[in-house]
Amino acid sequence: MYNQRKIILEEIGKSRNSTAILYVTGDRRGMEVQIAADVIDIFADHLDAIVNSKKISLVLYTLGGSTLAAWNIVNMIREYCDDFEVIVLNKARSAGTLISLGANRILMTNQSTLGPIDPSLTTPFNPVFPNSNPPIQIPVSVEDVKGYINFAKRELNISKGSDFHDIYNKLSEKIHPLVIGSIFRSKEQIQMLAAKLLDMHFPKSKKNQKKKIISFLCSDSGSHDYTINKTEAIQLGLPIENSGEEINKQLKLLLADINTELKLKEIFDPVKEVTMNSAPYNYLYKRGLIESTLGGSHAFVSQGTFSIVTANGGQRINDSRASEEWRKIA
Repeated sequence: MYNQRKIILEEIGKSRNSTAILYVTGDRRGMEVQIAADVIDIFADHLDAIVNSKKISLVLYTLGGSTLAAWNIVNMIREYCDDFEVIVLNKARSAGTLISLGANRILMTNQSTLGPIDPSLTTPFNPVFPNSNPPIQIPVSVEDVKGYINFAKRELNISKGSDFHDIYNKLSEKIHPLVIGSIFRSKEQIQMLAAKLLDMHFPKSKKNQKKKIISFLCSDSGSHDYTINKTEAIQLGLPIENSGEEINKQLKLLLADINTELKLKEIFDPVKEVTMNSAPYNYLYKRGLIESTLGGSHAFVSQGTFSIVTANGGQRINDSRASEEWRKIA
């Protein structure tokens, strides 16, 4: 399928007079991937394959991930070109929006969405989903913590004294204090990174507009799940460009191909996988993509074996995960 996507990326590059790079972190339920630092060296390989490109178009599909990895990606891409643009392939949320802030322009379709960049952290100290095996940490958002505290202050009129200490202590019972400290520190860091990314291309005369953008993306939107479509992004003051009919056709074909390759619309169900293939079943699932016409194709893959284990008079599916890594596949 890479050969088909390669043709589409080549056509997008010609339409935009640029070199196109595709970055997808899959959001298949149960097989999600996030933007992370492990892609930096892979991006370097793709960028090194580019010869004298004054303009780079990053075709992006992601629900987010590491803000520092996003910052690194933007700075690296800008070392290889004079003009950097992001083409939003359906969604570029959270850290994907942060990457977009560093672009000279953001191309969006009528279906494209950006999102808030308020931090949501997952650490070893995070609370765990009940009955999850293996344990799955629950991401903690700074806005959720603020919402809890604001509820105590505004609705319960608790702002000081022993009652407020009780409110904080109850919060600390559910969320480790180090996590609370980390998310508020991360919020300050994200505001700083957003300002630096906008400064790369934003007119100095629009200082107030820049503050409005950062404020809305970091807190004023009210929820990390809030989606920002093309019209609202324009109203917010972001450098949005309509992708146009020709690019839209190419993006539609590209998205359909990615959906098929990564099975984005299918829920990952180990029981179904074992039933369809019988156990033991050796699997290899592609979960993310980084591709370009000159740099080839890299995929984030999970590989392992499903087997059926009998214990305590019952049966369960055992997932022996052998590896999870980015691999060059073409």
